[in-house]
Amino acid sequence: MRLPRSPAHAAIFLFPFLTSANLLDCNHARADGVDWTFKPLGGPKSVLHADEGSASWTNTTYTIDLCAPLKRKNDVPADQKCPGGTRLCSIVRVINKDDKKDFISDAFPVAGELKDQGGGYSDVKWTRLKTSKLNTDAGKEGVRLEIKGGFRTVDGAKKKQKASVEFICDKSLVGDENLWDPEDKYEDGNTKREEKASGEPSLQFVGYDKSDKDEDVLTLLWKTKYACEETKKEEDEERKSHWGFFTWFIIIAFLSTATYLIFGSWLNYNRYGARGWDLLPHGDTIRDVPYLLKDWMRRVLNTLSGPGTRGGYAAV
Repeated sequence: MRLPRSPAHAAIFLFPFLTSANLLDCNHARADGVDWTFKPLGGPKSVLHADEGSASWTNTTYTIDLCAPLKRKNDVPADQKCPGGTRLCSIVRVINKDDKKDFISDAFPVAGELKDQGGGYSDVKWTRLKTSKLNTDAGKEGVRLEIKGGFRTVDGAKKKQKASVEFICDKSLVGDENLWDPEDKYEDGNTKREEKASGEPSLQFVGYDKSDKDEDVLTLLWKTKYACEETKKEEDEERKSHWGFFTWFIIIAFLSTATYLIFGSWLNYNRYGARGWDLLPHGDTIRDVPYLLKDWMRRVLNTLSGPGTRGGYAAV
């Protein structure tokens, strides 16, 4: 295969690989030489923001999945769900104060890989808070996720959306405590939710800034031990130090077999002056192994194939 030589052709050739490098990977977040993993927080996680009006309440549910695109459980109209490829979805539900009836007034993707759905690329960016240049990040430990690609239709025109999720180190929290249980259900490979008698949710709404004419910005706060810089290092070290049962079994079996063969060969050499195959303990049996296996396979095949069409008689 001939690769393109000119810079322009090379850029076109490499473009799919460059764009895929900015996809959201919950198992590997890296910033400023530090690694984090948020795989334990995979699955749809929701947070609620409520506004009260004179005649109704407006509840906006933001649902994010760090590990996979969101997918609704049941078939719902297209205008009541986010398109395929969405990683962070916003669903706005209006509740009438008089009769308590509700309806979905809007549903739009805030972030995801949505170029084919009329949006943009997720363009994921991780920022380490300890070395961030923002004054508001001073003294914080964790990492900030910025993810784009979403859009919202306002007065017939599309407006770009962006999410900023700030993961704050809190060693006392897993990250799934007291989360909002939305009415709009999603398919979930990880349904575990930690409930506490009291306390604020681990995932919190901070703000939704619509002041910019070109792009709205949603800000969320997520407190979790997985945002601590030492957590992944400790888990990796613990994983390396604890070998599984089968690993130890294979090692012990290998060393035992090697010891037996070496000691047996040494004994045969010193006692009987053996050479070649005769050095090995039970050398005759070892030489016969291929023939024994061949004979065994022939018997198995004969058993599976049956007596054939000769009524059980073999040809003479």
